[in-house]
Amino acid sequence: MFRWLLNFLGLAPNPRPTARQRTIADSWTAERTSAAPQSTPARSVSAQKKQTSASPEALNAAQFTPIGDRDLKEQAKNLGSAWSNPWFGRRDIIPPADDPRTQLIDRAMVTHGFLTREELADIHAVGEEMSEYRPDTVLVSHRANQLVAEATADREELKRQKKAEAEERKRQREEEIAERKRTDIVFLGRGVSKGLADRRANVEELQKNNLPVLATPGELAKAMEFPIPRLRWLAFHTVAAERVHYISFTVPKKSGGERVLSAPHRDMAAAQRWILENILEAVPVHEAAHGFVRKRSTVTNAEPHVGQEMLVGCDLEDFFPSITVFRVMGVFEQLGYSPAVATILALLCTECPRRKMIYAGQTFYAATGPRALPQGACTSPALSNLVCRRLDSRLTGLAKQFGANYTRYADDLTFSGSGDVANMAGWVIAKIRHVVADEGFTLNRKKTRVQRPNMRQTVTGVVVNERPGVPRKLVRRLRAILHNAQTTGLAAQNRENHPHFESWVEGMVSYIQMVNPSQGEPLRAALATIRN
Repeated sequence: MFRWLLNFLGLAPNPRPTARQRTIADSWTAERTSAAPQSTPARSVSAQKKQTSASPEALNAAQFTPIGDRDLKEQAKNLGSAWSNPWFGRRDIIPPADDPRTQLIDRAMVTHGFLTREELADIHAVGEEMSEYRPDTVLVSHRANQLVAEATADREELKRQKKAEAEERKRQREEEIAERKRTDIVFLGRGVSKGLADRRANVEELQKNNLPVLATPGELAKAMEFPIPRLRWLAFHTVAAERVHYISFTVPKKSGGERVLSAPHRDMAAAQRWILENILEAVPVHEAAHGFVRKRSTVTNAEPHVGQEMLVGCDLEDFFPSITVFRVMGVFEQLGYSPAVATILALLCTECPRRKMIYAGQTFYAATGPRALPQGACTSPALSNLVCRRLDSRLTGLAKQFGANYTRYADDLTFSGSGDVANMAGWVIAKIRHVVADEGFTLNRKKTRVQRPNMRQTVTGVVVNERPGVPRKLVRRLRAILHNAQTTGLAAQNRENHPHFESWVEGMVSYIQMVNPSQGEPLRAALATIRN
């Protein structure tokens, strides 16, 4: 009945307090009473009022006379609706003892033995204490809510501030990246960009060699008259490229098979031409190198070997593909350029062998080997001579030890000598092979040959048995063509359907005249007669 009444009146049902709970409540009340300031008159009056209204003696005994359930319900109905009571449903306060509904509830609880008068007095005393200190509690709670709100606002402001700072940093970084892309080069692909951060150039070495003094990518781009983005695009290295800077095609080799040539596109060709004219041609090559050098030719390459008892010819296998991008970087760094500039120059002068592939409907050119000198770039011959300077120096020193001669035309190595060295061909070849391997190259065993005086000795197509000359078969063929052309015309002698036959004939006559003027002058006169 009591639990139903409490629920009906909106009070939370609480079990009957134990003796320990009553003891704690009494002691808490006593402590609160004793802790109040004694010097404040208002506090003393309030305490007196509390003691008067809430003490067991102050409670009217008639309030606690037993009451039956019927009378209890009847009196509760006479009190009106519970919703009109200001204390109904409040779980944060204890109703005052003078409230009619509270008095009816107290009487019912005493009637049923749930509480005693003394316990009710203690409960109402606690309620009065709570009512007295409630304004302070509300104030503290309000202040706490304010502090929480302020802290939340501060956190939101700090969050907004940090977000704004992050956005500003992001904007500044994007601007820095855009500016760096416009004015600098810091990355050109995986595996080749290590030296781009080093801008230290050997200015004294560059000035000594009369080379352009360049230390940064910006200075290089300005000297080459290329915008930085264009220079980056030309030099960028990727394994699978969507576009390449070369047109590749094949030509047949004299020894069989095919040779892959790579012709650079316009911008790449312009960049390589600048490198050749402003840097590579200003660097002297070794005196033993005769290929792709001004005022030197196959004739100057063959002249030191005329009339020798022994002639050893060797060929370097995969000559241009063996000169990788890192060896080219080393050449430019030795000239005095910073690693950053050397990296860009090396990437402009090298390329990977590639194969056309289609993946997901898109065309890619996939690298099938390391980046190296392409056959077809104007810079490749000059760079090969610079890469081989140490090789030429070592082989020249080896030849001088035995009074022999050494020359190199591109990938063709030639040794010759007379006397004791003529009987040491096997030893010479072994020493050449060891030096060549030590310098990062490989001899082509199939093209290694030894030539004696009792056979035709040729060096880069020039016969050197007694004097520089052209093979007789070629001279006789040209003599016959020119002789027959005097009656039938030159075009009628084009039995092999050569596309530019007349130019070919004129070129061969000029070549023979260069090698051996005594052989070439009669042919030149015959050609002039035909034209007239």
